Amino acid sequence: MSSDPWGRVDETGTVYVRTADGEKVVGSWQAGSPDEALAYFERKYEGLVVEIGLLEKRVKTTDLLSKDALTAIEHLREQVDAHHAVGDLDALRARLDKLVELVEARREERKAQRARQSEEARQAKEALVVEAEELAQSDQWRVAGERLRALVDTWKGLPRLDRKSDDELWHRFSHARSAFSKRRKQHFAQLDAQREEARRTKERLVAEAESLSGSTDWGPTAARYRELMAEWKAAGRAQREHEEDLWNRFRGAQDVFFAARSSVFAERDAEQAENLKLKEELAGEAEKLLPITDLKAARAAFRAVNERWEAIGHVPRDARPRVEGRMHAVERALQEAEEAEWRRTNPEARARAEGLTGQLQAAVDKLKGQIEQARAQGNTAKAEKLERELEGRQALLDQALKGLQEFGG
Repeated sequence: MSSDPWGRVDETGTVYVRTADGEKVVGSWQAGSPDEALAYFERKYEGLVVEIGLLEKRVKTTDLLSKDALTAIEHLREQVDAHHAVGDLDALRARLDKLVELVEARREERKAQRARQSEEARQAKEALVVEAEELAQSDQWRVAGERLRALVDTWKGLPRLDRKSDDELWHRFSHARSAFSKRRKQHFAQLDAQREEARRTKERLVAEAESLSGSTDWGPTAARYRELMAEWKAAGRAQREHEEDLWNRFRGAQDVFFAARSSVFAERDAEQAENLKLKEELAGEAEKLLPITDLKAARAAFRAVNERWEAIGHVPRDARPRVEGRMHAVERALQEAEEAEWRRTNPEARARAEGLTGQLQAAVDKLKGQIEQARAQGNTAKAEKLERELEGRQALLDQALKGLQEFGG
């Protein structure tokens, strides 16, 4: 008979294993010595130890399904309970019991994890639905369309929920996308109609612009082109393939007209600039008549200058008041000198001579004050105009004073 701490072999060759419930028959051994029998069944036990160790490792380190793990544990438990090995079988049962507890704990943990993941997926899909429903009302067609496509890709990457919840959320999500697509389609259909209307309007504007390009009725035609431009802007954009061609034709017609007008105006401006130069020379010649000492000779000289003045054409509009003002100042001086002469030679004027002189002196003083004010304000043009007027008034005042002397004689 042979034995070790966990088993023995009796004289008949029967092998026993010691457990907490007493000895259990392991098997019968007739092929060799009792020690060989114990060694054989001890190797059986070591094999179970290795298998249980491997299963423990798989449970702890892999994603082994709980169902498969429990099946493997049950299979090992059957081998342990069959008592076909010699060793601490109770320790193996304890390890298997702990392994069952571990598997159950892992199963609950995974269940909780799946629940968390499912709730996270639900929240994520609900967020996608809310955003999609907001985007469905957007008029930012390109940006919103791209975002909706990105939301679809995000949705596909999320786990499925329970069938009812997933279907309900997908229905809302799909409805939002469909609503956006319908609105976008309607918008672009309306836009196409507006662009077609714009094309027809601009075709009409181009036709009129081209018909006016040869006009020489400069003012009314330029005004009409401004009106056509306002109508063009109000018409909106035509289709891209038509817009540029229509604009080039419209602009080209205007360019033809305005280039011709500019050429004519350039010639006119050159002619008027020359006229201005001639009239400035005549104005200077007339101003040399001041102060008037010989009224008859001054009147004849001014008439000759004025005849040459009238023979000259137009001058630039902005220069007209200045140069004509110079001539008018001399003309007024002549008129005032004539009036002074009349008053001097008219017996009835003697009594008013002194009053006239006072009025002229007041006028001269007033003009001097206005000139000082204009220069203080930096209005040189007004000051120069007033100075020319002052020259005429001063000449008249001088004659009036001379007349007073004559009356006094």
